[in-house]
Amino acid sequence: MSAASDRAKASEKAPSANWILQHPTYQQMKELNVGDSEQIHAAFLVYMDLTEVRRWKEVSCVKSPDLQVVLLEAREKDGAPVHTVLPLPVHQSLCHQSIRQVLDRGFPMLLCAVASDSTLVYQRMTDGLVTPDPPVGPFEDAGRRQHRKRRQHR
Repeated sequence: MSAASDRAKASEKAPSANWILQHPTYQQMKELNVGDSEQIHAAFLVYMDLTEVRRWKEVSCVKSPDLQVVLLEAREKDGAPVHTVLPLPVHQSLCHQSIRQVLDRGFPMLLCAVASDSTLVYQRMTDGLVTPDPPVGPFEDAGRRQHRKRRQHR
């Protein structure tokens, strides 16, 4: 047998190195014709994280014609509201108008920054300013209390 036929047989037995390109969801994302292969790759990584790691429900991909990106729509758990997830490679910039267009879809929004090493960082985006929740735990502001005590002793 020739070396080429041996390699062909070995590749038939071994899983493809480019399994992502063969995945049905990746193919579906490509069919949306957004034109940016890096954003499609980022969207696929976020899709896999949501479905396989976080176990979100009803994860689907949709095209944003205005932004020319793949958005994901998903529920964190059964009966939870639908969220729109905007996967974005970290080197791509984003303007307020783009965020506004995603928020105007009417669903809570998550921005997911996707690093070149496949690290994912999610950021919840809101319509307007939101007061943060108070810290949880037995925290005290000892510095201010000591300052007040010193002032009282003078």
